[in-house]
Amino acid sequence: MSRPTGYAAEQPSSADTEPPMTGWVGVLVFGGLMLFLLGVFHLIQGVVALTKDTFYIARKGDLVVSLDYTAWGWLHIVLGVVAVAAGAGIFVGALWARVAGVAVALVSALSSMVFMPAYPVWGIIAITFDVVVIYALVAHGREVRGAKL
Repeated sequence: MSRPTGYAAEQPSSADTEPPMTGWVGVLVFGGLMLFLLGVFHLIQGVVALTKDTFYIARKGDLVVSLDYTAWGWLHIVLGVVAVAAGAGIFVGALWARVAGVAVALVSALSSMVFMPAYPVWGIIAITFDVVVIYALVAHGREVRGAKL
């Protein structure tokens, strides 16, 4: 006896449509954590720029883009808030978090390059974090959705 068409057993399950989970999910979790930490670091850097601009090595006229440290502070605070939110969203497998994470990491890398004369060591560290985040989110972003974190 044949089953009628449309029977539940013939429908593809969600396991068939999700990508297989590999060991690379650890890289994605690491990238999400780095994005979250990058956001926290941007928040700290923004608060420092707003409250104590004498902390930085270069004067505002010596920067690649001659903006006041108050403007740089607000830019870093906005980047930090978006990065923290995207980093948290990575762990639930949200697509918007992956897209926002890549965008924030790109803007963060660009701002770190431009801000490099003010604090060169942190600029290099931030750019390295950005590259790791971008790689993890682009290459292995879909794998966290099926993972049990």
